[in-house]
Order: sequence, then C-alpha cells, then structure tokens
Amino acid sequence: MPEITVKEILEAGVVGAGGAGFPTHVKLAGKADSLLLNAAECEPLLHKDKEVLRTFADDVLEGMATGMKLVGAERGIVGIKEKYRDVIDLLRSKLPRGMEVAPLRDAYPAGDEFILVYDVLRRVIPPGGIPLNVGAVVVNVETAMNVARAADRPVTEKYLTVAGAVAEPVTLRVPVGVTLSQCVAAAGGPTVSDPNYIVGGVMMGYLEEDHDALVDKTTGGVIVLPGDHVVVRRRRQDWQQIARIGRSACDQCSFCTELCPRWLLGHPIEPHRAMRSLGFNLVGEANVVGTQFCCECNLCSLYSCPEDLDPKNVCTQNKRRLAEMKKGTGPICAKHPEGRSGKLDLSPFSSPPFNPQRPEMHLENRKAPMPRLMTKLGLRRFRNVGPLNDNLLPAGRVGIKLKQHVGAPCEPAVSVGQAVKKGQPVGRPPMADGKPALGAPVHASIDGVVTAVEDGVVWIDGK
Repeated sequence: MPEITVKEILEAGVVGAGGAGFPTHVKLAGKADSLLLNAAECEPLLHKDKEVLRTFADDVLEGMATGMKLVGAERGIVGIKEKYRDVIDLLRSKLPRGMEVAPLRDAYPAGDEFILVYDVLRRVIPPGGIPLNVGAVVVNVETAMNVARAADRPVTEKYLTVAGAVAEPVTLRVPVGVTLSQCVAAAGGPTVSDPNYIVGGVMMGYLEEDHDALVDKTTGGVIVLPGDHVVVRRRRQDWQQIARIGRSACDQCSFCTELCPRWLLGHPIEPHRAMRSLGFNLVGEANVVGTQFCCECNLCSLYSCPEDLDPKNVCTQNKRRLAEMKKGTGPICAKHPEGRSGKLDLSPFSSPPFNPQRPEMHLENRKAPMPRLMTKLGLRRFRNVGPLNDNLLPAGRVGIKLKQHVGAPCEPAVSVGQAVKKGQPVGRPPMADGKPALGAPVHASIDGVVTAVEDGVVWIDGK
C-alpha cells in the first residue's frame, strides 16, 4: 500500500468523524503501543460505522495499518459489538498480522473511548487524560478510511445515518455542506407532522431547530422524532426548569453516580453530589469540582434517574462555571472579585480520590444494556436498521463551514466569484507563531463557483 504521511493526512483535512472532530494528523503524531479502531457505535439507531466497515473493510484496515505505523503501535484492535457476527467474521478473514478483533457487549456507552480502552486493554485513562496517557490511540471507522484515502482524496464526503420517524431509515453518502433536510428527504422524508432533528444521536447529540443546518465532517447521524417525544421534551427544558425541578424532586438515591461510566472507571465524579448542590445557597451556584470530569454521555439523565431528572446538565453547567472561574471570568467572578485572582474557593465539597481499582469491582455488572436503554428512551417503535446507499447524494449548492474540527476556525482560501473544483481547499487554519494553528483545512465538495463567504461558511453553487 502507498505510504501515507502525517502531512498528507493534514492536507486531506482528516478529522475525527465520530463527532469530536479532533485533527487526526495531530493524534497520529504521538507514540503508542496500541491503536484501537472504535467500531462500537453505541448510540441507538445509528448504523453508519458498521455499514462503512462492512462495505469498505479493506480501506478501513489499511487506514488502521497506516495509523499503527505512524504511532509505532505493535497492536491494532477493532472494538466492535459481539452481536455483529457477520462483520466480525468478515474482518477476521482480512486481518493482517498484528491486528485482532475485540468483541464488545451490546451496552451503552461502549463507544466512549475511556470505556473502550478499558474494555479492550484493561487500562484506566486518568481523569482529564487522553488514551495516549496509557499508550493507546483511538480512531473512528470512517476516520481510518479517510486516512487510507488521504494521498489523493481529501475529505469532501460524509457518511451518516438518517433514522427514527422517517419512511426509510438509511445510511447515506453525502457531500459535506448539504442540508439536514436534504438528508431526511433522501430517507423518504419524515413520517410525523412535527419533525424534530436530533443531530449526532439521541444520547449525546443536540436538538437542531434549523432543518437547513449544514452537514460537516463530524455529522454522524440525524434522528427524526415527533415533538411530543420524551427525548425532544427533555432537550427543550431550560436551565431554570432543570435546577428548580432537580432541587425539589431529587430523592438522593445516587443511582446517577452508581451507573456513571466515569465513576465506574474510578474517576472523582459523583453526579448525585452535583444534584445535592442545587439545594445550597443560590440554586445551581454551589460547585462540585469532580463535575469537570463529566463526559456528558447523558446516561444519568436519560437512563439512571428514577425521577427523570437531569444530573448531566447540572454537571455540565457546573463544569462550565468552574472553567470560567479558573479563567477569572463569568457571572460568579463578577459577584466575587476575589475569584479573578484565584483566591475564590472553587468547591464547598471535596472530590473523592481517583480509584483505578473500581472498574474491576463494578464496571462489568453495571453497564446499561442497549435494548433496555432503547425501551427507556421510547425508541423501540422505530425500525432499528440503516442499510447503506453508497450513491452520492446530488447537490446543486453546498455550504462549507470554516470550523468543522477542534481548534481554530479556518481562514477563507477562496473569494467570491472564484471557480473551484471538488477537493480544492477553500479554507486553511490560520498561522500562529509561524506555524498553522490547531485545525484542518476544509475542501470544496462539488465543482462550482463561490457565491458568498459569510458567517463562517463558504457557499458554492454547482455548475
């Protein structure tokens, strides 16, 4: 296979396609003894990674091999749910020396990279750490495929699943920059009169009010749900409702902590203490330092809590406030000027210590089974399929966002009226101290003419 370099991966604009969007050239510039392919795909109703792996196994494995060589890994391990026997058998028939398959339980959040690293390698990533801290690098299925194609195919297309209340659930191949409504139309359109779009998955995704929002390199799926669905109603709650109801209705059962994936890994996070903090002083202004380690998987809010409260948003609100206080900004520091000098006590509660032995005692027995999670979420009525349609969705106009990754937004590399070809860079990371800032270039996904560069988007009309 051709040698793929870190520079080629950068120029191709490869970023984490699982949702985070971390630039892959930076991840593969590190050194690790193991490279893990994250094929767990634990979000309900999503099938994109499995379909890509089934159809393009050779490319994905080639991308894995490239990643292993770049980071110096001796082992390459595919983490995939054991229920996908056909995909596992296909992979095992193709795996080269040094690669293996690790079957995973059908549980949530099996695809969280902290959980994946423990399940596969039995290594606990420390709080606030990354897989590299324990000698591992984790890449998504589609990301690995894009690495294999980096020499001559910049990232201009995206695979995503459209499911839920649609006529024909499907996994699509679309140009980056098409609208969500175009994708939903390609799935036969909504089957409800008041469709709501959850982008990225019902657990960790977000409710997108603009149905013409643009697909980018991190979009993994669109779940269409009716307005009265529990997931939609929960997403529409504002912070004041969450805090008021949490303060009055929490029964202090601590299930949110006992089933928390990060707590089960021994991390010093206890969501029940964040809930308890709502009852102190001004509602929601007491701080629990351990919340900064929340991974926002939403298991506590959408599965664990018997009262259907929202520990996740209490934790994330606390986490954002702590980040502001560390910077000496935000409304709390405005009320307490001493926080600007680092003198403000950040926690009335002490966080428990990191306990890396905890997963051996509890993790395996407390994972959330996917069938039970789907029942709790009210998703069993929807068809849980997403067959791949590999015909590229036609697009006469696209909007290429200049920020589709972790890091700095790209600067436009084209001007209005300029003709562009598919694969041509239309934005590049800015220079900082003589070198490109953290980020990845973005490319035209169709042939056409640039008609506008505004609000962080390069608009291209096809020829």
